[in-house]
Amino acid sequence: MVIGIGNPFRHDDAVGLEAVRLLSARGIEARAHGGDLAGLIELWTGAQQVILVDAVSSGAAPGTLHRLDASRTELPREVFRASTHVIGLADAVELSRALGTLPERVLVFGVEAGDVSAGVGLTPAVERALATLVEEVAACTSTR
Repeated sequence: MVIGIGNPFRHDDAVGLEAVRLLSARGIEARAHGGDLAGLIELWTGAQQVILVDAVSSGAAPGTLHRLDASRTELPREVFRASTHVIGLADAVELSRALGTLPERVLVFGVEAGDVSAGVGLTPAVERALATLVEEVAACTSTR
């Protein structure tokens, strides 16, 4: 299961949604999910593997790709502060882990955001990173 998370009206926060659009065009099953991360837990409950794509903010250059394995290790909350969601992805993962609903394998692809202010369209750096992101996610779906 591939889930792209984002808000289409917050510039780079839409990167997960754009990744879903491109993955779907390639025939890869991917779902878009908005800001309700409590609903995200329900979406992946029962899945054995999930790949999550979201905007992040670690202080790296915009467009930097991050790949994290959340299967056994907590996600760093400070990296997911770029999100405009009510609760962060790291909190949703840890709540799911505590509830026993976290899939066995959880990969998180984060794209360093440059701008999450109100507006549409990705910044140039994030737009350039999108092709590489889609290739990396697609490679993970073919090796599952």
